[in-house]
Amino acid sequence: MDLGTAELFHPPVKRSITIAGHQTSISLEPLFWDLLKAAADQRELPLNALVARIDVERIAAAPAPGLATAIRLWLANDLLGKSAQAD
Repeated sequence: MDLGTAELFHPPVKRSITIAGHQTSISLEPLFWDLLKAAADQRELPLNALVARIDVERIAAAPAPGLATAIRLWLANDLLGKSAQAD
């Protein structure tokens, strides 16, 4: 993924997603959104299913971070090869 400066430093974009049967919104920078979609594709999961898994892990943490923060942290951990979801 080769991003120019404008794309790399693009501010968060709010997107709607359904997890666990509930509609919610997530504000993520396009870079993180693309990484999230790639992680879901790699695991052959719908994006909503991967976010639901991350949400379960997030809720179990003390203190639980916000969903967007949890996604960013999960992605960084996954890129480092340390994700519990690495299949």
